[in-house]
This record gives sequence, structure tokens and C-alpha cells, in this order.
Amino acid sequence: MKLKTGIYWGAGCGGCDVAVLDVHEKILTVAEKMELLFWPIAMDFKYEDVEAMDDNEFDIVMYNGGIRNSENEEIARLLRRKSKVMVALGACAHIGGLIAMANFHTKDSILNRVYLETESTDNHDAVIPQEKWVNGEEELTLPRFHNLVKTLDQVVDVDYYIPGCPPVPAQIVNALSQVWEGKLPPKGSVIGAGARTLCDECPRKKEEKTITGFKRPVEMIPEPEKCLLEQGLLCLGPVTREGCGARCINTNVPCRGCYGPLEGVRDQGVRMLSALASVLDPKEEKEIDELISQIADPLRTFYRFSAAASILRRKKV
Repeated sequence: MKLKTGIYWGAGCGGCDVAVLDVHEKILTVAEKMELLFWPIAMDFKYEDVEAMDDNEFDIVMYNGGIRNSENEEIARLLRRKSKVMVALGACAHIGGLIAMANFHTKDSILNRVYLETESTDNHDAVIPQEKWVNGEEELTLPRFHNLVKTLDQVVDVDYYIPGCPPVPAQIVNALSQVWEGKLPPKGSVIGAGARTLCDECPRKKEEKTITGFKRPVEMIPEPEKCLLEQGLLCLGPVTREGCGARCINTNVPCRGCYGPLEGVRDQGVRMLSALASVLDPKEEKEIDELISQIADPLRTFYRFSAAASILRRKKV
């Protein structure tokens, strides 16, 4: 019997949905094993269709995207109630993703920037979208824009996580095969990715790590076979879970950390700071400060994908 499956896109770019479609001929195997009952990006379903279903009718639901507004939250709670297994698919649902960069701003500052301040904005009446608009008997409502981006498991109970921005298609198939073969690990596990660091699968040559300076990727052409971190490029490979096949590193781009932290690591950014502290060449405080000051935009470097799941979670405002 096929597994009754749902896929939903919360707050995100939709790349996870594309990754599901990008499994090439494996889609035939997926179609043989799974029956799609709900996938708004690809099929015509309404929320009312899901509300009419029995509780736990889905065998599995994969929710990608973070929780940015009231609609994301409402559908997450609905799908949780209707599914036996809830999977957080991709970095946004897993650890917050790029959209959680919004947590370093307020709701009002974001709306002001988008609708009033951008260089291309032409909004003479200073109109900002309202949650409710009433004109006589007509009433229109918009989802409430939250002040904080949340991970999926900060809203509903999550059974498994498939990391990545987006997850590698082969890893998605690998994770799904664990579902239809009944070989799922304990609840709360990351599936479709390894347990080691990305450094362990990185093909570049590693020597003694001693960092004497930091550079941005646009400021140099890296040596093709040497460890990027040893060349002064801030690569989060030492603190990021393996499983992506070192896609970015193979194109001379340092790891940004989208596969998230290793098991047991509470804060990926703090772990990277700790790792860096052990390989900096300067030993005197003044020289260390000068070296650290070379890191451009440290907040978005160390928490590019994991802000919502970090100890910081958001900027104090």
C-alpha cells in the first residue's frame, strides 16, 4: 500500500519543492511508493480538503519553510494533526534558514523598509498592508506577519529532519526510502545526511590550520585543492553536518552551514567561533582583535542559516 503523503511550502523560497522534483528518474520510484494527497505547488488542493481529512490520515508530511506568519503556523498545526509522521524538510524548517535573518530586525522596521524606504519604492501615500480591510459588507484579511521567524519544531512536534538549502535530491530519496522501508531511526533524528562534519567528506587537502588573515571569496581566487579555511576563507565545514557532497566547496565557495550543526551541538555559530579560536595564529590580544576585525558581517557569517535555532534566536530590540 502506498504511503499517503503531503508536502507543504511555508515561508521560504520554494527551493525544497524544486529539489523534490529534481530527483530525476527516481521520481518513478517515489510515485510507486507514495501517494501525493496534498502538494499545493504542483497540484490543485485547498486547505478545506485537508481540514476534511481524518486525523493521522497522512502517513507522512514534509513541511518546508519557516514559520513567518499566521498562515504558516495555522497550516503547520493542521498538518501535524493530520499526519502520523511530520518531517521538517530543508534548512528553513530545520534551523530557520536565510529567512531567519529577519530576526535581527523588527516587524515594523521590515515593513517600513520594504514599503516606504527602498530606493525603488513609489508610495506617496505611505500605504502599508493591513491585516484586515473592510468596505461595507466586504472584508479582506491577510495573514498576520509575525515579529519572529520560528523553526517548525518551535511550533509543532517534529519527528524527523532533512537538512539543507535545499537538500540534495539524492538525500531526499535516501530519506524517503527509510520511510517506505520502515527503517526510520529514533524520533528526532536527522535523516538523509551523515553524522560527521562536512570537513570529513571534503576532498580538499588539509594541512596544519593556522589562520593569519581573513578574506571574502570576491577578494581572491582560491587554490583549487587546498582547504579553504587554511586560505583565510571562512568555511563552516568544521561545524556543519555532512551530506551535501561538498557542493559549494567543489565550486570554490566556502560552506555557509546550511546542513546545520552536528548532533548535540546547541549553537552552530558559537561552535564555529570556538573552532576558530583554536587556529588563529596571533597570540596577543591586540593582534587577535585586528585579525577578527577582518571578518565581514560576522553575525550573518556565523548565523546565516541557524539564527532561529540558535541561543541568540533574535536581536534584542
